Amino acid sequence: MNETMVCAVGRVATQPVYREMASGPSARFRLAVTARYWDREKNTWTDGHTNFFTVWANRQLATNTAASLTVGEPVIVQGRLKVRTDVREGQNWTSADIDAVAIGHDLAWGTSAFRRVAKSETGPSATQPEPNWETPAPDSVDPAGKQSQHEAGAVVLA
Repeated sequence: MNETMVCAVGRVATQPVYREMASGPSARFRLAVTARYWDREKNTWTDGHTNFFTVWANRQLATNTAASLTVGEPVIVQGRLKVRTDVREGQNWTSADIDAVAIGHDLAWGTSAFRRVAKSETGPSATQPEPNWETPAPDSVDPAGKQSQHEAGAVVLA
């Protein structure tokens, strides 16, 4: 089977939401990936466009993700890219999800201490409320034509 495997380097944009499902633990969070480039005119690094992905983790990866990640931390995510399109109330919506195979801290920005989890440990005890990751069309684009950088779950296509 052909799958699109990606490796995304960015920052955790939302606190991971952990759920116990019938099929096993599941966790998801938003990942912000911002391109940076060297601006020769200003002689400085400049932030480019920010892409947001919904990262899905299952089973033990979900449990470890919820226990290890917080908003703002630099991470590397490897997994299968899934781009979904939908029509809602007459508007086309597109979202980009990553079904994670591996998630880890980006050690270029700091240190991390690995701790093996014992088989008897369970998932996080407190579940987080479900965030609203959808962005309505009128508020998603500013007058300059750039997409706002809030926790959007989908992007409206014009």
